[in-house]
Amino acid sequence: QLQLVESGGGLVQPGGSLRLSCAASGFTLDYYIISWFRQAPGKEREGVSCISSSGGRTNYADSVKGRFTISRDNAKNTVYLQMNSLKSEDTAVYYCAAVRNPFRLCSPPNWGHPFDYWGQGTQVTVSS
Repeated sequence: QLQLVESGGGLVQPGGSLRLSCAASGFTLDYYIISWFRQAPGKEREGVSCISSSGGRTNYADSVKGRFTISRDNAKNTVYLQMNSLKSEDTAVYYCAAVRNPFRLCSPPNWGHPFDYWGQGTQVTVSS
């Protein structure tokens, strides 16, 4: 079946790093915008970052700018989110989403919404 699978979440101390992966199964990500979202307990889902199909354009939420880096490796059919200098405020379930639309913008506030596919999410917990 066509799906996105996130991985790489876990428990880290403040200041630590994690790299999340978003891998496609059953289709290629070559022509898809990929966006990362997160949702913390009691809070609304928020956009984190997105990357164009070519990888030439990236966007970040102000809260993660300078700490997170999104990238893609189309040969591996995978998009990554490198998270450095993690804070407790980064604790959330992180989701990736994909949309194939050459005219869609992945910039805020919609980050590419609506999407064709969503991953199941991976938990990131930042705590001492």
